[in-house]
Amino acid sequence: MNEQDLRQLLTVSVEDVLPSQPAAAGWERAGRTRRRRRAVGAIALAVTLVGGGTVALLRPSVDPPPTHSVAPTVEPTHAGPVQRPPAELTFPPDPLARVGNPATVRLSERPVERALALFQPMDEEYRADGPIRILGDDGVVRSLDVVTPAPTRDDGGNEAAAVKPGVLSPDGRTAAFAQTNELIMVDLTTATVRRIPLDGYLELVVWASDRVLVGGEGRTYAVDRVSGAASRLDVSIWNLVVPDPAAGREAALIEVGSERNGLTLRSRAARSGAVRSEEKVTGAALPKPYQIDEFYGRGWLHGGRLARAAWITSDEIIGAEGVAVLDARTGAVAQVLDLGRDRSKGCCEVLGWDNRGAVLLRLQPAGIARWYPETGEVTGVVRDLPGVVALAG
Repeated sequence: MNEQDLRQLLTVSVEDVLPSQPAAAGWERAGRTRRRRRAVGAIALAVTLVGGGTVALLRPSVDPPPTHSVAPTVEPTHAGPVQRPPAELTFPPDPLARVGNPATVRLSERPVERALALFQPMDEEYRADGPIRILGDDGVVRSLDVVTPAPTRDDGGNEAAAVKPGVLSPDGRTAAFAQTNELIMVDLTTATVRRIPLDGYLELVVWASDRVLVGGEGRTYAVDRVSGAASRLDVSIWNLVVPDPAAGREAALIEVGSERNGLTLRSRAARSGAVRSEEKVTGAALPKPYQIDEFYGRGWLHGGRLARAAWITSDEIIGAEGVAVLDARTGAVAQVLDLGRDRSKGCCEVLGWDNRGAVLLRLQPAGIARWYPETGEVTGVVRDLPGVVALAG
């Protein structure tokens, strides 16, 4: 080998893989480059050894580079307020993934230190299909055997599952079930039950610091978590947003009107319920024709942000499924997760926030998904989950 040949080989050996190439091409080109470098290194060393009177047998590596592209689990949309989930969700390991597992022990036999979630299995007719399950922070799924809450009902006789988003306290130690003429509170750490008599058809529960807010059509009660003392509160339990657990007992209560002509964000005093301010929900940051048509399900606060499921006008149809994140002070819509048109109506209720600032939501047929509004990342948490879920804060 002459000097010119060696110089050409050494030039090839330092060729870089351009970062702008797609993943598959990058892997292939990187593999070629690595093989060239090994070959050139072998030749150069051989030339040196021959020149010094020494001969050695050199074996370049035969390990091939990956032949498949590395598909991203994230489809980020950093710049835009409208985001979409990927066509196929990935399911990274997650403690909540066990929530749909069968119960292996009864709560009375082994109370929890902290529950991560409650799950009420439902059949095809949307009737309870077995005991309520409790996923503890130890990963064990327990059955709730100390009480069997009845379905909630309204004055028209319509029934719904006793488990709903919001019934599990943020610390995961207590579950509160709205019932007709009473509130049932279950201490999950001792497996004990307390019944608090109240009047009316009660359907929904919201934990607000040291109180449980429970109500139905036309009435809302504030129940002290420790004493059980109850008083009436002038707020709508249907539009009430779950407060941020970190906000404290005097944090304002937020209501968000659900219907198109009444999309307002109203702030109320924590104790009296007196109105402090009212703002219109606005979508000026959204590209046209995007707008919020109507909210549904429970809203949840996390710091200064509010997340709630909605029907939206998208760039395809009116009435698409979506999730909106709002500024909790001004009512301005900051981000929308566009879930498209090919989903069942009311599919995607928000279940809360996690401690990393991600929104947890139902997403059929995935079961539960996690959405990071700041990056657009959407991943699966639990696959098919036929029933109702309540998560701890």
